[in-house]
Amino acid sequence: MSRKKPQADEPEIHNRKARHNYEILDTLECGVVLLGSEVKSVRAGRVSLGEGYVRATAEPLALDLHAVRIDLYANAGAVNRAPDSVRKLLAHKREIRKFAKASDVKGMTIVPLKMYFKEGRIKVLIGLGRGKRSHDKRQSIKEREQKRDIQRAMSKRV
Repeated sequence: MSRKKPQADEPEIHNRKARHNYEILDTLECGVVLLGSEVKSVRAGRVSLGEGYVRATAEPLALDLHAVRIDLYANAGAVNRAPDSVRKLLAHKREIRKFAKASDVKGMTIVPLKMYFKEGRIKVLIGLGRGKRSHDKRQSIKEREQKRDIQRAMSKRV
């Protein structure tokens, strides 16, 4: 069984809002259950992770991806699924239990950080995050600007 070679045109979709709104404490790489038309839409980069979140269910132990929009693939016909439907994430039971237990704590949530291709399969990097307050966000912006200023100063010296 041969694997597809990674292509340069396969996109990486990032959730830039997540790192701004949450302090990410732990990450996990998961697979996603998708239809063929959804895979083609992801390959075209027609995905929005901005409002997405992950919910852990206890009874059938699972992680579900909510509010992630994968646009309809135009050439799929009747095979398309609703763009905002809930999608199942694939991970080991112990990892699901760990994230489910951690997300039960007040103020903790699981958010999708990045969607990408790995060896021809679509993966989602999810993170366990604690919500930032506005003063924390300002502090993060201030630190980022300071790093940028230092880099500018160092590049002028050389």
